[in-house]
Amino acid sequence: MGDLGQTFVLALLAMFNPTLLAAVTLMLFLPNPKRLMLGYLLGAYTASIGLGLAIVFALHGTSSVSTSKSTIGPVEDLVVGLLLLLVAFVLATDRDQPLRERKARRRTEKLEKNGGEEKDSLPMRLLGRGSPRVAFAVGVLLSFPGVSYLAGLSHIDKLDAGAPATVLLVVAFCLIQQTLLEVPLIGYALAPERTQDAVNGFRAWLARNGRQAAIVGAAALGALVVVRGLVGLLG
Repeated sequence: MGDLGQTFVLALLAMFNPTLLAAVTLMLFLPNPKRLMLGYLLGAYTASIGLGLAIVFALHGTSSVSTSKSTIGPVEDLVVGLLLLLVAFVLATDRDQPLRERKARRRTEKLEKNGGEEKDSLPMRLLGRGSPRVAFAVGVLLSFPGVSYLAGLSHIDKLDAGAPATVLLVVAFCLIQQTLLEVPLIGYALAPERTQDAVNGFRAWLARNGRQAAIVGAAALGALVVVRGLVGLLG
């Protein structure tokens, strides 16, 4: 497979970023998910496209990008992937029951301490109580380069396609990387009622099948991240 084909494959792998998946799922459960996702997406574009162009043009002809993608990053991916697979195993075998019981006790104690009022987590406060501008900032902060991203930039640099084509390739890579955000936003633009019904159905399904979804999601993400780490090591 040539550098262009490998760039496309790496863009697809980058799309299944665990942080992005978690952020999209969280925003779908909050009021005004469309505005939050749009703000997050614009922030992600700003970070990924801006950094991508800076890296490709500033580091052209150096070994910085390839070194970054072939040393620490892939190993971290493998570790994270194996941990996700371990989480899936623990959930599937119900070995987390003691932990769930301890969390339930702590939650009850915390509710009693706060007078029955439950406080949201930090991501929930940032995205749920914030504005699209806050979501924009979160999108910027959570979209810094990962292994697949850096590996994709390395292959784009190797194509030596000239400035205009390189810009288009970086932008295309970043657009593919954010597909999980773009698809629901396109749905809201073209068929808002059907998209909202689908989101409501997803919420209801997740409420009924949250544990099974967590098992499948952790196993799938773990496998994908392990594959991404192997690609980084072997690429």
